[in-house]
Amino acid sequence: MAVLNIHERTIPAPESTVGALLDGLAGPDDRLWPGSDWPPLQLDGPLAVGADGGHGPVRYRVVGYQPGRWVRFRFSGPRGFDGFHEFTVQPANGGALLRHTIAMRLHGPSRLAWPLAFRWLHDALLEDSLDRAVRACGGAVDSPARWSAPVRLLRRLAHR
Repeated sequence: MAVLNIHERTIPAPESTVGALLDGLAGPDDRLWPGSDWPPLQLDGPLAVGADGGHGPVRYRVVGYQPGRWVRFRFSGPRGFDGFHEFTVQPANGGALLRHTIAMRLHGPSRLAWPLAFRWLHDALLEDSLDRAVRACGGAVDSPARWSAPVRLLRRLAHR
């Protein structure tokens, strides 16, 4: 089963400002990842090719990094996630486009785990992250992300 999942937001700030958010991922002053509400993104060293880490049960390795422009993580867990996720920053009218993409093939139990749980949680986490990015760059979020009933239920179940 193939998955292509994209979340993006145009942020009214220079590319360099938005790109700095990428460079701070997993650092002490990470202004992109919503670590106060979600498992923090942690790496075993600075953001660089070869760094291993993840968030919650999702594990990955940094396989590509262009400071301020692009970072790609190749999944190593959970079992059955075969692919990558990445953040990119691109020019856009009135600012910069911040995009997160997952491209993967699912195998085994992940063929059920993704649509029943991971997708819901992932989508909510990414919308929280994009809201956070807008605010970190001095913008206002007109319609802040809200967790759906399935997300609230899955979070309750996970915290038992």
